[in-house]
Amino acid sequence: MKTYLNANKALLIIAALLAVVLIFAVYIIAPSGIALADGENGQSAQPVQNEKASKAYSAAIVVGLAAFAGALAMGITIMKSNEGIARQPEAAGKIRTNMMLGLVFIETVIIYALVVAILIIFVL
Repeated sequence: MKTYLNANKALLIIAALLAVVLIFAVYIIAPSGIALADGENGQSAQPVQNEKASKAYSAAIVVGLAAFAGALAMGITIMKSNEGIARQPEAAGKIRTNMMLGLVFIETVIIYALVVAILIIFVL
């Protein structure tokens, strides 16, 4: 008897992978070292990292995570709507309409993440 990966196990695995990605993202974005100023006037420590590289990494992570989560949500939405249509073919019109509306909202969130990433790079 074969056992397949159910949705709860798949979501748990995806959440664990996202946690690992976020841990590595924080490691990449965090300053790699601190250069202590040895000036006579007692200047404070300054981070030694390129600011543009940090912005690029954070923007890439924002867009990547939003696109990954959006693609996952779209796949689950389409899968469930197809299951619903297979169970009740007479409700296909309503299910398809609600599915399209949900896909539009998911895509809107991804576009907002892209706008935030552009703002991070060019404005901040």
